[in-house]
Amino acid sequence: MKHSIIIPTLNEEEKISQLLSFLSANALSNTEIVVVDGGSKDKTIELVKRFSNVNLIETKKASRAFQLNEGARQAKGEILYFVHADVLPPETFEEDIKHSITSGNDFGCYRFVFDKNALMLKFNAWWTRFDFMFCRGGDQTLFVTKDVFQKLNGFDENFVIMEDFDFILRARKQFKFRIVPKDVVVSARKYKLNSYFKVNMVNLYSYWCFMFGKSPEKIRDNYKNWLTFD
Repeated sequence: MKHSIIIPTLNEEEKISQLLSFLSANALSNTEIVVVDGGSKDKTIELVKRFSNVNLIETKKASRAFQLNEGARQAKGEILYFVHADVLPPETFEEDIKHSITSGNDFGCYRFVFDKNALMLKFNAWWTRFDFMFCRGGDQTLFVTKDVFQKLNGFDENFVIMEDFDFILRARKQFKFRIVPKDVVVSARKYKLNSYFKVNMVNLYSYWCFMFGKSPEKIRDNYKNWLTFD
């Protein structure tokens, strides 16, 4: 089964080369790597173009759900693997995903650890081994068969944030989900600019607003207003 790795980007010059180098070194020779850029103003596109094995799709719409759907639409693989630009999967990700799918699972994710050795971040990461919705999120990466993805009509583009939670909730009603018992490494960059307490409170508030059906636009605006980003 051919895999397609889909990476949404927006001003990711700090992290994208590391991820693409890692994927180029560890992906199977027939695996497709697709970067869908939402209009970066930094050197992201320039850096992506240095990788001859990467298919770059440039869009003018900086919406992760839209970018992921566009990547999936153009992808040629039978298995789609969605990866954020600031995440590194395990070196065994190709084998892990193949094993999970051939074992009867339709979609799944990994646990995660942060790239910063802090006790409270280790506590956050520890929860991702459990099958609770509040423990999920796109940082854990997401793999799914293209057939299942299409049956679900992909990501709901009305979700300008929390699109990953919405997809998983919808998918779990019909299809089999698995958490692979290995870790992806996630950047702790949000915690460098914001306090641990503030990030966690904003994340928790966003999650419960989503679960109670609050407007995705309102959740996004609060998220951006309350946290500091690069």
